[in-house]
Amino acid sequence: MMKNLVIGQSGGPTAVINASLYGAVKAFRESGADGHVLGMINGIEGFLADHVMDLSTDLSDEELELLKLTPAAYLGSCRYKLPADLDSEVYPAIFDNFREMNIGYFLYVGGNDSMDTVDKLSRYAEKIGSDVKFIGIPKTIDNDLVLTDHTPGFGSAAKYVASTVREIVLDASVYQQRSVTIVEIMGRHAGWLTAASRLARKYEGDNPCLIYLPETPFSLEQFYNDLDAAFKKSPNLVVCVSEGIADEGGTFVCEYSDAAKLDSFGHKMLTGCGEVLESFVRDKFGVKVRSIELNVNQRCSGMMVSETDIEEAAMAGAAGVKAVLAGETKKMIAFKRDSDMPYKMHCTPEDVSLICNQEKKFPKEWINAAGNDITDDFSAYALPLIQGEPKRVMENGVPKYLYRK
Repeated sequence: MMKNLVIGQSGGPTAVINASLYGAVKAFRESGADGHVLGMINGIEGFLADHVMDLSTDLSDEELELLKLTPAAYLGSCRYKLPADLDSEVYPAIFDNFREMNIGYFLYVGGNDSMDTVDKLSRYAEKIGSDVKFIGIPKTIDNDLVLTDHTPGFGSAAKYVASTVREIVLDASVYQQRSVTIVEIMGRHAGWLTAASRLARKYEGDNPCLIYLPETPFSLEQFYNDLDAAFKKSPNLVVCVSEGIADEGGTFVCEYSDAAKLDSFGHKMLTGCGEVLESFVRDKFGVKVRSIELNVNQRCSGMMVSETDIEEAAMAGAAGVKAVLAGETKKMIAFKRDSDMPYKMHCTPEDVSLICNQEKKFPKEWINAAGNDITDDFSAYALPLIQGEPKRVMENGVPKYLYRK
């Protein structure tokens, strides 16, 4: 009996989340399976409102190839958390839509909350005896999903951070007077992306001279001492900090300012730690200082995308289709690294219930004893993920991307 596959995108966009969508659509087309690929508009939230499009008929081969190079979420995203109570009326509504649309396979591209959605829908399917198969496709620039070597989106974001910080370092070094440039990088509880700023260095002692991650407690007194020591070696200092750095008591540095607010999930909105540190440096050292927040560019830059990241994201989407067609369910497609040199990896399905609601922190052994720098082990891990530049499609001097009609 013909069954359709439905796929959605959830959480924060990345430069390669659409490459996973591309990989899934292409793999389903080439599988010979009957049925169509339906796309949820704005994730599970849109699906509940019957907002779907037929990706099998609405995307030409040319558009599909362009989709692979398009950043952000082509289908639109959401931050909708399914109820913990499986007796909630939401679940029958979702499964009614599955029956009406003849859905046999469900793929969800996203991070931790998205894997939670896959887990809950899988468990509800078991509860009611539904044969719909559920697979999660990983996505997050934060690289904080467990049971996978890394996540699609991280490599491109890391490439952006390393490249942009390198340019900031060059800009910061043009004047003779002492200066400090503070670069604030995404990372609430995990410092993977901020660690990528280490890849900007060209030689021992080069900027960024100090790197602070959420995994180690941050102290303003130690920060002062670190800068004081660094000024003895160079007049121009670049410092990279995660947005989520916090002191020993767990208070976010951004909360030292009264501007901290909560988002719709009740999470503290971690913007402004760079500004707090900028004021501190200006007050204590009296030097030229500025803070730069990289903001959304680090997750949506199609011009700084890693070809390795694109290809692996597409591979993950294709592996998700292969898994559901083989009868797998309640799994997430994970990356397993076979070797660093030469770099090789493969995809494997892992139990999504062991992944959702967990968080992979940056390894403590990759942080130096002083808590203000990253070791060489991280470079060996991250460098393969930022390699390669795809052949871009340009139009009037700017990249050509696919927009949903």
